Amino acid sequence: MGYSPLRRVWETSTQLRALLGFVLLTVAFSWPLPLHLGSHFTGSPDGDTGIYVWNQWLFRHELLSGQNSPLFTREIFSLSRPANLGLHNYTLFQDLLAVPLLPIFGVVATFNLVYLAVIVLTGYTAFRLAWHVTGRPFESWLAGALFSWSPMLVTRGQGHFSLVAAAPLAVFTLLLLKRGDKKNWQGALGLGATICWAATTDPYYAIYCLVIAIVFITATTVTIADDVRNAPDRVVRGIDVLLACIGGLIVALLIGKGWRFTVLGLTMNVHGLYTPVLLLTLVTFARVAWTHRHLTVTVDRGRATSLLRFASVAGLISAAMLSPVLYAVGVRIRDAGLESTAILWRSSPPGVDVMSFLLPNPNHPFAPAALRAWLSPRPDAYLENVASLTLVALVTIVAAIRCGWRPSRFWIAMAVAFGLLSLGPFVRLGGLDTHVPGPWALARYVPIVSLARSPARLDIVLMLAVSVLFAAALAWLANRSPRHRRRLLATVSVALLFELLPVPRILYSANIPGFYGRIAADPRDVRVLELPFGVRDGTRSVGNFSARSQYFQTMHEKRLIGGYLSRISERRISEFQREDMLNALMTLSEGGAIDREKERTLIDGGPSFVERAGIGFVVIDAERSPAHLQDFAMRALHLERVDGEGALTLYVPRTPSAYLPN
Repeated sequence: MGYSPLRRVWETSTQLRALLGFVLLTVAFSWPLPLHLGSHFTGSPDGDTGIYVWNQWLFRHELLSGQNSPLFTREIFSLSRPANLGLHNYTLFQDLLAVPLLPIFGVVATFNLVYLAVIVLTGYTAFRLAWHVTGRPFESWLAGALFSWSPMLVTRGQGHFSLVAAAPLAVFTLLLLKRGDKKNWQGALGLGATICWAATTDPYYAIYCLVIAIVFITATTVTIADDVRNAPDRVVRGIDVLLACIGGLIVALLIGKGWRFTVLGLTMNVHGLYTPVLLLTLVTFARVAWTHRHLTVTVDRGRATSLLRFASVAGLISAAMLSPVLYAVGVRIRDAGLESTAILWRSSPPGVDVMSFLLPNPNHPFAPAALRAWLSPRPDAYLENVASLTLVALVTIVAAIRCGWRPSRFWIAMAVAFGLLSLGPFVRLGGLDTHVPGPWALARYVPIVSLARSPARLDIVLMLAVSVLFAAALAWLANRSPRHRRRLLATVSVALLFELLPVPRILYSANIPGFYGRIAADPRDVRVLELPFGVRDGTRSVGNFSARSQYFQTMHEKRLIGGYLSRISERRISEFQREDMLNALMTLSEGGAIDREKERTLIDGGPSFVERAGIGFVVIDAERSPAHLQDFAMRALHLERVDGEGALTLYVPRTPSAYLPN
């Protein structure tokens, strides 16, 4: 049937109904947040949530100030040069959505509205992707619901809000599928714009788009024909003997404590399992490779070259669109050099535990507390460890395969590639580190890909692939039994939505102590010092700075002396450490001590520091500040209490300069 006006009307109405369905689903599955849009969050503002809220406030603040690019600010680290936000997870797309809403709804309600909007957008774009693959709107709507309300994305909504906005991944994949055979400027422009969108939503997503493109090009241009032949017995026998020897060594290490021996004058220590298991993995791989040594790999060079050229044009377009961000990154490199966190073989961030994929939804109201406890060996581990693929989706896919369905090679490749990468450098099973290296053990050393430091987050693309496979499998099963189609779809729909159910959502108060309004009302251009004090980024902390301080800044709008960004340069940290008073405050904030003579000198010079720094207010958190820090601050800064709420107390310095405009 041709593409008639009637069909166009039908498709438009289908899309509108689907969009409305995602709106209603989002209201229901985020309950009771819709009743508390202006007073609560789904994550604690003491953590990353506070920074994401601050991002939206700061972007509008800098945009309207007209003094700097929104990618630079003096609102934090205000005693040094402007803070560069080029490498910070600034969520520019979400910030742009918030700009017109902030003056109408305020900081808290705007953040929640943007959060709910990106969930709807994520579901809708996944629906459009699945619809393109299956041609079945209802099954595709279920795929969108599965992806946008998957346990892993719901869990990210407790802290990693940028990852919830996963719509660019679905759009990028959809454009690849639609434009793969129509390599034109419009297609390249769409892909480039989507990469830009992904980068301004969460930088990891731009990297994931790159990996998706690699998988797509490989899956559509490479053909493998396997001709298995029996290997000579002596080769297989020799490899098997070697495997047995290495296996025996591993068993001996598990039973004993290892040993030391000398070979050709070299002393060798064998205690850990990493090296023996690595050898076992390599030899096993060699045995498989030998068995399949006659396979034939055929590459469609013409198509591969065309796709690579097309992808390169899209990359250049995205770079042009991201030029303001790239400029800020260039300034950062010029000022501080190209710094990168060392990638350590054994102690890099872990990936997802294999068992986590098969667990039921831990956010479900009926989920046992023991399940959530197992996923939270550390207070901050829950967000990274939840990876449930949902039992309904897995059962549907397996059932379709057993009945004869053959899924697309591309979707299988994407699910396998991202699933294996998300396991991290070493495979964990049931909480046990098997020491078996996964693909990420090598991929993390690849330039650009290595910037995605947390491999567990790759499971989001795996979930997208599973969602599309689920829709395709369900559509195939429904076509196979047309008489039972409605009953099948109804049963699967109810089971899926019940399994995904995350309500009631845990909410966290967005309350800001009232005395910050007093700071906001002060007309002076002064700074706020919060204790404990420090400089923090996503991997380290010097001192003990809390992201909550930047959330509070959205009310008082005064400059802070400390700060938190996703990445902090060594140069900025050294600048703070060279200032004796700031270095002392950071040391004491960590619970350390300073030399008595140095302490006396700093106390004597306290009034001068207050005047030079333009400090108008000091806030001390009594629960987090060591007693020595509080005592030192009181004596050095001559603090006078003016207000307080809970553990937080507001002080002003008792020095004449503290009451004069800076």
